[in-house]
Amino acid sequence: MKDEIAHGEAFPSEKYEDAQALEDDIATGHNGEQGLQRNLKARHLAMISLGGTIGTGLFLASGGSIAEGGPGSSQVAYCLIGTMVYCFMSSLGEMATYLPISGSLNAYGTRFFDPALGFTLGWTYWLSWSVTLATELVASSVIISYWIPLETCPGWVWAVVFIVVLTALNLVSVKAFGETEYWLSLIKVLAVAIFIVVGFLYLGGAVGAPNPVPKPGPEIFKMEPFKGGFAALFSIFLNAGFSFQGAELVGIAAGETKNPRKNVPRAIRQVFWRIIMFYVLTILIIGMCIPHDDEALANSDGDIKSSPFTRVFTNAGISVGADIMNAVILIAILSAGNSGLYASSRALHTLAKEGNAPRFFGYVNRHGVPVWCVLATSLVGCLAFIISLPQVGQGAAYDWLLSISSTTGFISWLGIAFCHIRFRMAYKAQGRSIKDLPFVSKLYPFGPIYTLIVCLVILFGQGYFAFSAEKIEVKAVLSAYVTLPFVLILYFGNKFWAKTKILRLVDVDLDTGRSTIDVTTSTEEPKSKAATWWRRAVGVLF
Repeated sequence: MKDEIAHGEAFPSEKYEDAQALEDDIATGHNGEQGLQRNLKARHLAMISLGGTIGTGLFLASGGSIAEGGPGSSQVAYCLIGTMVYCFMSSLGEMATYLPISGSLNAYGTRFFDPALGFTLGWTYWLSWSVTLATELVASSVIISYWIPLETCPGWVWAVVFIVVLTALNLVSVKAFGETEYWLSLIKVLAVAIFIVVGFLYLGGAVGAPNPVPKPGPEIFKMEPFKGGFAALFSIFLNAGFSFQGAELVGIAAGETKNPRKNVPRAIRQVFWRIIMFYVLTILIIGMCIPHDDEALANSDGDIKSSPFTRVFTNAGISVGADIMNAVILIAILSAGNSGLYASSRALHTLAKEGNAPRFFGYVNRHGVPVWCVLATSLVGCLAFIISLPQVGQGAAYDWLLSISSTTGFISWLGIAFCHIRFRMAYKAQGRSIKDLPFVSKLYPFGPIYTLIVCLVILFGQGYFAFSAEKIEVKAVLSAYVTLPFVLILYFGNKFWAKTKILRLVDVDLDTGRSTIDVTTSTEEPKSKAATWWRRAVGVLF
C-alpha cells in the first residue's frame, strides 16, 4: 500500500511511518502538509453546482432577452445552451471523477494536451470569474438602491462592504465557503421553484386580476415570438451563456470534495436536468405572462421593479413581490460573487503549482485556504469600485464586463470539451478499457463535439449584428471579440516563452496522483444521523 500511494505526487509516503497513517490522514481531508483539504460534502457539491448558475443572469437579464428576441427566440437560445451545458458537464464529470483536481480546468489542459493550453485556460478562467465578481458587485449597488437611494449612500460603499464579507468567508475555510454557498443557493432555488408555481397559477387564472389585458398564455406568446430574427437570437446566446456559467464548479470543487468518485457523479446526475428544467420553465412562464413589448421588461435602467420575476408576482396579486425578489436577487448576487471568488482563487492556485504563476500563490494556510489567491482575486473585484462611481457610469462599464465574462466563459467550456476528447483518445491509445472508468459519459463523442460547435458558432457569430448594420459599430465589435486576441496571445506567447510541446497520446500522464484518490474513496464517510423531515424534503426536491 505504501509504495502504491507514493505514486501520488501530492502525498509523499516518506513523511509517514506506515500506510495506515497516510490513509487516515487522507480520509480526514489532509495530505500531511499544508494543502487543499477535502472538506466539501455531497450536499455542498450539489447545491454549489445548482445555485452557481442561478444569479443575475436569470433574475434580471432574462427579461432583456425576451424583450430583444421575443419569447420564442429566448426559449430556443436557453434550451440550446442548456443542452450544451449538460453535454460538457457530462464530459467534465468523467474527467473529474477519474482525476479530481482542484482547479481542474487548467490542470487537464496541461496534462492531456499541452502545458501552454493549461496556462491559457487557467488565466482565462481566472479572468472570467474575477470579472464576474466585479459585475456582481456592481449589480449589488443597484439592488441596494431600491431601499437606500444612491444619493444617500454611494454604490461604491456597498461594493466595499460586500467584497470584504465575501473575502472573509473565503479566507476562513473551504468548509465555511461550502456551508455558506449551500444556504444561499438553497434560498435561490426555493425562490425559483415558488416563482414557477405562482407562474403556472397565474397562467391558469387561479390568481391575479379576473380579466387581465392582455390575457396570459398563448395570446401573449403569439405576439411576434421570434422578434428580431437571426441577429436577435445570436445576441440572446451571450445572455443565456452568462446565466448558465457556474455549472462547471463541480469540476473545480472536486479536488476539495470528500469521496469525489461517489459525490461528483451524483451531483451531475441530480443537478443538471434540474438546471435545464428551472431555466426552460422560467423563460416559458415569463414569455407567456409578460408581453415582449413591455417597456419595463428590458430592465434598461436596472430598476428592480422591472425584473420579470417581480412583474409576474405583481400581476399575480402578490404585492410584496418586489421586496421579496429584491432580497432574493441580492442573495443571488452574494452567492455568485462567493462562487466566483472561490473558483478563480483555485484556478490561480493551480497555475502557481504548475509554475505558471508566481510561487507565492501556491501558499495554503493550515485551514486549506490559498490566502494570496483569494486576496489577489478580491483586488480584481475592486474594479467594481471604479465602475460603480457616478463619474464613470455603471451602464457602459457593466456591459463591457458582462461581455468579457460571457466570452471567457464560453472559452472555458470549449477547453473542457477539447480536454475530454484528448483524454479519451489518450485513454484508448494506452490500451485502457472504458469499462474501468468510475464514471462514463454516455454522450461521448457527440457531447464534446456538440459543445465545441455551439461555443465556436456563438463566439464568432456574436458580432454578427454589429457587422450587419448599415454602419459597422466599432464599439460593439470590440466588445464582442476583445477576448479572442487575448486568448491567442496567452497560448502562443507561453508556447514561445516556455518552449512547450503538444503531448503524444501515449505520453499523456493518466496515473500521477490517481492512487491517492483510490485511497480516499476507499474510506467511506461515516453514516450521518437520520435526516430530519425537512432535509429529506429538500433532498427529494433539489
